[in-house]
Amino acid sequence: MKHPLSHCPRILIAGTHSGVGKTTITLGLMSVLKDKGYKVQGYKVGPDYIDPSHHTAITGQPSRNLDTWLMSRDVCLELFERACVGSNMAVIEGVMGLYDGCLDGTELGSTAHLAKILDIPAILVMDARGMSRSAGAIVSGYKNFDKEINIGGVILNRIKSERHYASLKKTIEDNCKIPVLGHLPFDEDITLPERHLGLVPSVEQELSKSGYQKIGNLLSTSVDIDKLISIASLSNNLPSFQKTLFYNINERFHFRIAVAIDEAFNFYYQDNLDLLESYGAELTYFSPLYDKYVPSDIDGLYIGGGFPELYASLLASNTTMKESIRKAHKNGVVIYGECGGMMYLLEQMVDFKHKSHEMCGILKGITKMENKRQGLGYITVRAVHDNLLCNRGDVFKAHEFHWSSLHVPDNTAFAYSISKCDDNKSRPDGLFTDRVLGSYTHVHFATDSNLVKHFLCMISKRA
Repeated sequence: MKHPLSHCPRILIAGTHSGVGKTTITLGLMSVLKDKGYKVQGYKVGPDYIDPSHHTAITGQPSRNLDTWLMSRDVCLELFERACVGSNMAVIEGVMGLYDGCLDGTELGSTAHLAKILDIPAILVMDARGMSRSAGAIVSGYKNFDKEINIGGVILNRIKSERHYASLKKTIEDNCKIPVLGHLPFDEDITLPERHLGLVPSVEQELSKSGYQKIGNLLSTSVDIDKLISIASLSNNLPSFQKTLFYNINERFHFRIAVAIDEAFNFYYQDNLDLLESYGAELTYFSPLYDKYVPSDIDGLYIGGGFPELYASLLASNTTMKESIRKAHKNGVVIYGECGGMMYLLEQMVDFKHKSHEMCGILKGITKMENKRQGLGYITVRAVHDNLLCNRGDVFKAHEFHWSSLHVPDNTAFAYSISKCDDNKSRPDGLFTDRVLGSYTHVHFATDSNLVKHFLCMISKRA
């Protein structure tokens, strides 16, 4: 059934490239809108866990990921519409540069592609350091590269003076006929803290309300917020689409799944958790860092990614938690560990200082933190063995991002063969037994609903 959505005001914050200030401006805009009384729904383009955590901290509503490489057009529209119900303003943060996405040369995975699917105006953020009239050439290029993209305005970042800003504003508006909505002066006090996987998640830092408020205050004095609201309010109705993901779910699975949530494990897509609950699963949450035991009477255990390497000593010292996970495994509980979750399920973890820490030992092998990234980007996953998420021969899309390397016995069998979206060269991933799966592969269940159903069916066999 094609489903038209009534009008939903929406705005997309895009960038000329990575590092231009998209996140800072997005957080500031969300903060200002929240102060003005709007109920804001946040979204992030692409596979990202950290930026959405900051969106959620400001808006009070779980931010959602929309990805045109991982998801179909209709699924992107369905997830957008489902999350937006009850809100009166949607703010979407783009990824990388406006036209950057998968490295296969197509528009898949790009901010621009999602802008076309959602029929949403894009606000282009540009780092204007060291530029004057050249800024007009850059904006003109972005405007004309794809005429289907509606660039509704420009925000300039790292402006040194009002004179500099006036010069940039004139050349862009005179030559590109696109309004410059304001600028964000350089201020070291609002620099967002980063480390090896990007920004520090909101759960770990005290940027908190005062920090977000500071960004919002700066934005409200230098950017035409009313004009931004006007652009968002002029958005068309969403295009019609087919509901396929959350619609008409008939299968029901009545059991409990324990989900690990704390500073070490917090990389989850909210829609993944929502899908599990939509199929009837009861989710209960626990902390491998601070709790002594896993919750009682569970049938499944879901340990997502995060930063276990930064808390390896504390995880290792919580012996009662590790033993309770081993006991749950012996009692037949189904266990899925994703990236950081897999690292925790292994025998040992070697941190950045080359110190070894004992982990759960459910899976054979160790991980070692390296001085450069070991995996980053979109991947195509081919199952070479039956496992908790799929059967041998199944193929699905996913992504990876990790700085650790995996070291396992020579005779280890792997669940998957994975390859980059732009490269056919394959490599193994996924350690498994009949009731356990751990892998570097990050999965968004919206890429294929059969993944979540297969996972639940595997748990139901145990339950």
